[in-house]
Parts: sequence; C-alpha cells; structure tokens
Amino acid sequence: MAIKWKNKLPIIIFILLVAFSLNGILFTLSHLNSDLHKNYFETMQFDEELNNLINYLTLFEFNVVTPEKAKENITVTEDDIEEHRYRYGALTDQIENLKQQYEGRIQGAIDAGNEEAANTFKKERDAKIADITKNFTSDEHVREKVIKEKEQKIDEYFRELENFRPDLKRYHEAFQYYLKDVKSGEIYTNVNEKSEDKVEQAFTNQKMLFTRNYPNDTNSYLTTTDAYYMYGPTVPEVFDNLPKRSFEGIVALPAAGADFLLENYENYKMKQMVFFSYMIASLLTLITSMIVYKKFPLKEKIQLERVKPYYNLLPIDVRAVSFALAGMILLSVLTYNNHYDFYYYFNMRDFLFHVGIAVLVTAVLLTLLFIQGKLLLDTVKNMDQLKRNWQNSLLLKIYHSLQDVFLNRSVGMQFFLLLTIVFGLGFGAMIVVIEPSVIVFYGLLCLIIGLPTLVILIKRIGYFNRIFLHTTAAAHGHFEQDLPVKGKHTLARLADNVNTLKHGVKSSQKEQAKSERLKTELITNVSHDLRTPLTSIMTYTDLLKTANLENDQRDAYIEIIDRKTKRLKVLIDDLFEASKMASGNIELQKEKVDLVQLLQQALAEYSETINESSLQFRVSNPDPPLYAIVDGQKIWRVFDNLISNILKYSLENTRVYISLKEVNNQAVITFKNVTKYELGDNMDELFERFKRGDTSRHTEGSGLGLAIAKSIIDLHEGNLNIEVDGDLFKVIVILKRV
Repeated sequence: MAIKWKNKLPIIIFILLVAFSLNGILFTLSHLNSDLHKNYFETMQFDEELNNLINYLTLFEFNVVTPEKAKENITVTEDDIEEHRYRYGALTDQIENLKQQYEGRIQGAIDAGNEEAANTFKKERDAKIADITKNFTSDEHVREKVIKEKEQKIDEYFRELENFRPDLKRYHEAFQYYLKDVKSGEIYTNVNEKSEDKVEQAFTNQKMLFTRNYPNDTNSYLTTTDAYYMYGPTVPEVFDNLPKRSFEGIVALPAAGADFLLENYENYKMKQMVFFSYMIASLLTLITSMIVYKKFPLKEKIQLERVKPYYNLLPIDVRAVSFALAGMILLSVLTYNNHYDFYYYFNMRDFLFHVGIAVLVTAVLLTLLFIQGKLLLDTVKNMDQLKRNWQNSLLLKIYHSLQDVFLNRSVGMQFFLLLTIVFGLGFGAMIVVIEPSVIVFYGLLCLIIGLPTLVILIKRIGYFNRIFLHTTAAAHGHFEQDLPVKGKHTLARLADNVNTLKHGVKSSQKEQAKSERLKTELITNVSHDLRTPLTSIMTYTDLLKTANLENDQRDAYIEIIDRKTKRLKVLIDDLFEASKMASGNIELQKEKVDLVQLLQQALAEYSETINESSLQFRVSNPDPPLYAIVDGQKIWRVFDNLISNILKYSLENTRVYISLKEVNNQAVITFKNVTKYELGDNMDELFERFKRGDTSRHTEGSGLGLAIAKSIIDLHEGNLNIEVDGDLFKVIVILKRV
C-alpha cells in the first residue's frame, strides 16, 4: 500500500485494538458459561480430586479384597482349558516347533564335543513334549496350569495396587470424611470421633473450605466406583461380582488441608481475577478502537492503488473465494485461540504469550480480509466492470471447457470414463495397501478392466501421434499417403477428416495454380486486346497530322479511328461490367417478363447479320407466353451475348438450334451450334474472363461474353451450363418461371 509512515500508525493501532478486542470478547464469551464458576469447588478440576478420594476409598477401605480371598475364588472354565491347550497351535504344531527350537542347540553341543550338554537339551525337549502331550490328554493337568497363571496375575495386580497406597494417604490428609454404609451401618471415617453427634460438632467447629453432605438437594448417596479397572494391569475375576455399596455422611476440605488442594484453590481465585481483567480490557479496547476510527479518517489514509492492478489480474470468482477463505481462516483462528484451557493449564507467562501471538495473527488476517473486501467491493459496485470480470472468471472458463469437452459427446464420455477407471484403480491400490486381503479382487479388476484400458489407450495415443505427424508434414507441404481409417471412434473420424482436408488442399493448390495461370492469361489478353485498337488509333491519328493529306484518305483514317474507338469502348464496358458482376455490386430491376418475346427481340437485333451469314437458324418457341421474374435488360444481354458468340464462332453453312420450353416448372432455353474452332477439354475455362477458343484470338470478341452471361444468370439464382460433344457446342440456361 502506498501509505506514508505518518499515516500508518493510526491504522496499525486500530487493527491491533480490533484484533485484541475480538480475541478478548470471544475468549470471555466462550469461557463464561462453561468454565467460569463462583469458586474452585464448583469446577471439574475439583470434582476430579474428589473422585480420586472416592476411588482410593473404594479400593483400600470400602471393598477390601485380599490376595488370599481372590485366589480362593478362582474358577477354571472349559474355555480357559481350551484356550491354554491351543494357545500355541495344535499338538503336532507345538511338538514340531519344540523340535526345531532344540535342534540347533543339540547340534551345536554335539559339534562342540559336549555330549553332556546335548543330552541335557534332549531331556528338556522330551520333558516339554511330554508336558504338551499331557495337555491334550488330561484336563486336570491343564486346570492346574491355568490356576497357577491366574494366581500369578492376582499377585501382580496387588503388587501394582500397592503403588497407589501413598496416594490414599495424601487424600486422607487433604479431606475429612464420615461415611456410613446405608445397608450394614458400617462406618468409615478419618475423623477421631466415632459418634455422629461428635463428628458433626467436629466438622462444625473447624473452618471448612468445602463441605458436601450425602445425600443432599443435588447429590444422592455416595456409591462405590469401578476403580479396580482404573489401576493395575489385569483385574482379577473376583472384582467382577463385587456389589455396589451406598453411603451417607459428609466429606469436607478443611482450611488446613493438603497444600496441593489449597494451592489449586488460590490459583483459581487468581485465574478469575485475570479472566475478568481480560474481559474488561477487551471491552475498553473495543470502545477505544471505535474512538480511533471516528477520530481519524482511516478510509482516506488507506490507498490501494499499487495493489489494485495486481489484484484485478485475478478472476472475479477467485477473488470472491479468496475473500471467503480469508474470513473462514480468521474465524477458525479466533475459535482456535479461544480454546485455550484457561482454568486447567493456566500460567501467566504462557497466557500472555498466547494472547500476544493470537493478537498478531488476528491483526494480519484482519488486514488481508479488509484489503480484499475493499477491492472486491469496488469491483462489485461497478456493474459493467463486474460483467466484464465475470466473462473472464475461472468458473465460466471451466464451464466453457466442459462444454468443449462435450462438444463431441462420445469423446466427453470416454474422457470421464477413462478418468473414473484411472482414479478407481488408484483408489483400489490404496485399499490394497491398507487391506492386503483384497489384492486378489483388485488383481482381477486390473486384469479385466485396467489391462484392456491400457491397451486401448496405448493404441489411441499411437494413432493420435500418427495423425499429428501427418498433419505436421501436410502443414509443411509434404503430402504423404492417406491415414488408415479403422473403426468408428473419434480418432478414426479425425483421420478421415484429415485425409479429406489434404485432398481439398491438393485441389486448392491445383485451383490456385490454375488461377495464377488464368491471371497471367488475363493480363496478357487484356493488354493485347486494349493495345490493338489503341495502337491503331494512335497510328492513324499521327497520319492525320500529315500535311497535304487528301480528303479521301483523311475520311478513311477517321473511319478507322472511329471503329477502333468503338471497339475499345466495348472492351472497357465489358471489362467494367464483368468486374461489377464478380463483386456482386449490381442491382437487379426485377419484373414479370415474357421470355419468349425477349428472345425474339434479341434475335430481331441480329436479323440482318443472320441473313447475311451462311448459318441457318432453327428457333422453336412455345405458343403460350413463358413468364419469369427477372431483370429484362440483363437477361436480354445474356441472349445477346450467346447469339453474338454463335455468329462469331459457328462453322459456316451449319444449322443453329435455339429452343425455349417449360420443364418441371422451369424455363429452359437451349442454344446449339457447331463450332468453327476446336475447343479444349476443360469447359469451365470458357467461363473465365477473356477466355476464347485457343485458335480464335483474331476475332473481335472481348472474351467476356460467357463470363458476363453466367454472372447474370447466377444473380437470378438460375443455372447456365455448357455441354460439348465433339464440335457440337450447347449452352443451357435455366430460370424459374412464374
């Protein structure tokens, strides 16, 4: 943040005050109901001390069981005998194990030449084998062994129990009690007086810090506990059947009791003082932080211009999640800080250290939360910016990515199926490590599902690599043989598409080469066709400048110049019109037109030329009119160009057939003639601009007639096709009729 040092101090103080007050208030609230009591004797800590007293009294006074009495009550069941008999396996297994154990010892003694030791080992082995064999033949033999084992456990238990007798003495010195068995009337006390009246007087005369009567309003009779199971390794069976005993009386803690309880009592009072001091300090700190916030314009002092550009690089949803995560971490840290077990493990130095660390961590998290919140709020306020940020959000990108995955549903399903198998087998491997018994089932899964999946995956990856190398080579202009197309999966369809694209590229290259060739011809033809009349005009213009030129010659020159000028105008007009047609920059004035009448008008324009030629025209028209919605002038131009071509390029003394008829609700106009010159094999080139028959360069045409005619018909959404059969040349025009 671009904040000068003099502006940082109020902000730092404010954040520390807020962090301290938050921790203090939450700490006091979390401990107010659960751990805060009026005095020490209401705490769980003191209840544990009191329970320890009752446990020790139960063990050593209320239910006294001697080792001898415990041994007298030992019982041996059939289950005990069977457990001992088969503890180390069946008879044959036990004998075999013994032989193996002694085999090495006996052989070692023999190798050392110590025959006596070898015999001793053999006797031990045989004795143990005989003992084990007897275990399987005599229940009484086993019963004696079981009894000895249980007697040893009883002795071990009571030895361990004696280790706790000093604790009983310590609690005897700390507490005073007078308890009477409700049923038997037997009295247990550590007070010198035995009568009830004198005992009550003794408790009254002494200064007691704590007194509890059994029973009272909150406590019933005092009962013996299951302390036997809390002390010692293995509890003898005799304790399982001991009855619960109930007592009435009094338990008290004198002011002159044991030091450890009095120390706990004094420590608790100090903890209460610290607790309330912390609570008051937190409230005062909260008030102080509010004063600092009002007194100092903290919002104006905080400038985030340096952070903002970097922060805005993050997607909006990442910012929102980061803000929520920072809040959750802050809440978790506050909760963790306030779980400090104040009343059990209080130490002033540790407590102050704990509070200091908690305040510093909270202050850092508060700062991060505030910065993110302010920057995020600035973004949310600007709706236009929010919309732009949402378009770049990570969630939306993931959504679009998933959409891309499922553009081809088959690929998407295969992808997720593969992920499921991989993660499933990985999870299964973890289960095998934890539970090896399922390894057979896991192995079958790997064999049935994992192995075929691996094989398919290897094949598909290899197929994909071949496609990649093939497309790389094609991108560099190296066209190899077609990729093999096997199956109907996505990669097979991709390979088929690559093959199709490759053939398309080849065709495109051929068309491009053809276009370059035609472009060269176009430039050559245009240059030639424009230069020829222009050269004549320039030549005869220079001749007109000759002095003493006769009138007849001048008129002849002027006539040639006029003819060449008109020729040049026709070429330029045709070129301009062809250019307009190719670019689509032309408007049609469509109306209902009688095609029969339009064709007759076009033929009438050439009636004189037709009569002078050696060609015989055969025209067939339907009797009823044939209407179409077309631009009359443009369609007339088509007819004009086609008739003109027939007159220019037809073989002399041949017939020309022109027909117009209706076929399938379409007007079909056909022009047929025998060509004067041999045509090439590629009919499509006849539609190219400035293209004429190979041997017809001397004619007066511009070479644009067919190109213009086809463009006009295309604009009318019709068709103009050429068919050639030897020297028979046929043009078919198809238009929609009304």
